[in-house]
Amino acid sequence: MSVFLPQSLDGDVAIVTGGGSGIGLEIAKQLADHGCRHVMILGRRENVLKEACRTIANSSYHFCDVRSYENCEKVVKSLASQHGFVSILINSAAGNFLAAANQISSNAFKTVIDIDLVGSFNMARACFQYLKLSPNGGKIVNISATLHLPATWWQVHASAAKSEIDSMTRSLALEWGKYAIRVNSLAPGPIADTPGMTKLAPAGSMKAAQIEKMVKEQIPVGRQGTKHDIAQFVVFLCSKSAEFVSGSNLICDGANQLYKRPFLPEKMVTAISKQLETKSRL
Repeated sequence: MSVFLPQSLDGDVAIVTGGGSGIGLEIAKQLADHGCRHVMILGRRENVLKEACRTIANSSYHFCDVRSYENCEKVVKSLASQHGFVSILINSAAGNFLAAANQISSNAFKTVIDIDLVGSFNMARACFQYLKLSPNGGKIVNISATLHLPATWWQVHASAAKSEIDSMTRSLALEWGKYAIRVNSLAPGPIADTPGMTKLAPAGSMKAAQIEKMVKEQIPVGRQGTKHDIAQFVVFLCSKSAEFVSGSNLICDGANQLYKRPFLPEKMVTAISKQLETKSRL
């Protein structure tokens, strides 16, 4: 169930890149369920997009390789010609895989940068003139990550891309605020049942239950995130409740990026504290 009113995004027209699966798909569903007039999902697998559209109210799909500005421009223009404006852009398309920095090829590194960073800019730039026309104001949410806070093993490519997305978010928020366009990035932590978690899991070496237990132990709130958690956060950022929120990188990870093992057991800390308290009274 949603904590937001069904009409929270009444009349908005939205585009969700990477909307055929995972977090992007759930975001698209929630945007539609909260009043969007139309939601267009973009991706590179037509069969996946077509199936996804069956689960999203008032939706359509379009093939789009976000690495091509011309491709992005064509798709956005098509949607805007039908509705007169675009009010929401969710940049969720991303690429990632595990690789040691000394082994990843330059081409593989560039591919992730092109999909995540260049693709997000291409879509934002293509939507700009139509976001300005939105009666509800323009809203961009770039799906980032916590990989670069402060660093993550075996993901130098994705960490670099997401760090640059956060920087781009601040720059666009600064420049485009005068056009009533708000720009934020949202950084999910470990999210269950997503292609990202599947790709990053040690294939064949651990059972799903073992992986889940290992991940949960590193999340202070005691559970993995859900796609619904992230989608609800996006609804908030696109709603009137967040009209004064722009240029922010908002983290939704259950404090995972702050996790570190305690250097002493809690019982030992309590015992030491009591000893010190007793001595101070003497």
